[in-house]
Amino acid sequence: MIKEEIIKENLILSSITDRSANRPEVDSLVEGPVILVEKSSVYVDLAPFGTGIIYGREFINAKDIIRKISLGDIIKAKIVEVENEDGYTELSLKEAKQALAWSEAEKAIKTKTVLDLEVKDANKGGLILEWQGIQGFLPASQLKADHYPRVLDSDKDKILKELKKLIGQHISVMIISTLPKEGKLIFSEKDNNPEEKKEILSKYNIGDNLDCIVAGIVDFGVFLKLEEGLEGLVHISELDWGLVEDPRNMFKVEDKVKAKVIEIKDGKISLSIKALKENPWKEFEGKLKKGDIIKGVVIKYNKHGALVSIKEGVAGLVHNSTFPSETKLREKLELGKNYNFQITLFEPKDQKMTLVYLE
Repeated sequence: MIKEEIIKENLILSSITDRSANRPEVDSLVEGPVILVEKSSVYVDLAPFGTGIIYGREFINAKDIIRKISLGDIIKAKIVEVENEDGYTELSLKEAKQALAWSEAEKAIKTKTVLDLEVKDANKGGLILEWQGIQGFLPASQLKADHYPRVLDSDKDKILKELKKLIGQHISVMIISTLPKEGKLIFSEKDNNPEEKKEILSKYNIGDNLDCIVAGIVDFGVFLKLEEGLEGLVHISELDWGLVEDPRNMFKVEDKVKAKVIEIKDGKISLSIKALKENPWKEFEGKLKKGDIIKGVVIKYNKHGALVSIKEGVAGLVHNSTFPSETKLREKLELGKNYNFQITLFEPKDQKMTLVYLE
């Protein structure tokens, strides 16, 4: 017990001594040897930046990893707080594991690594797979001929029935896109010829307006078929200027839509549907500014606060920090009701607005 107290005192002194060092920032990946393991915390030497600690929620979240850790093991972790009140750098093992997985996914795309994965589930747009704990989507159009559902009348329920027959089977796929913000991967089963795909993509340019067909709908957006063997993704943020909760409420598979090419990168095309609609923010350029009082309706809560709309497609955030607590914010600002707010930030070109509630 005395030995552990001495170790802990030395750890604290080490952290305080090294505070002046140029420490890595939040979200950086760091590594170092484990120097102390306790019942509810792990200490890591991050010399010359001091000492890291894994405790509390981060300790609980990584228990399965921590059980296998011994003194002296070199571990990688992600910084969640540069310096807490005790002088330690707070670390997350689980987040580090996820960050490394995303890095490996990017490498797999570049090297065109073939993965043997089990089909976990299916929906009307394709198959659900999982790789290193990250869920991914394999659009039906990216299936090989022998797996593609052959349904004469294109009945969606029949297509889903055929796709569900693949659940539990292992198929060889490649990762073709990563969406870290959504926690998703996009897979393809097709043997894509890089030169052939490069030739196909060369026909498209940023700014092109295209006639497309909806090929698949997922939580994070819509896949549009541009031509045989080529799809582009419209991320949920590019579907409409207004708030989109579920893309399935806006589109159906095989709908004909127009979209604009906004990015061509790493063999994939990103599209926008809202770019072909009038930008509602333009109406307020030069008319609204910081300090103005406006009326708005509360349309959604999120982890940061409440979203308030002043017109369809134009919304600002009332941050939780402007209230004593998140609960108080939700008590004061009810969904669907109008209130008076003051603008604290207004940048229409970037579609950014922050507000404070006026009693």
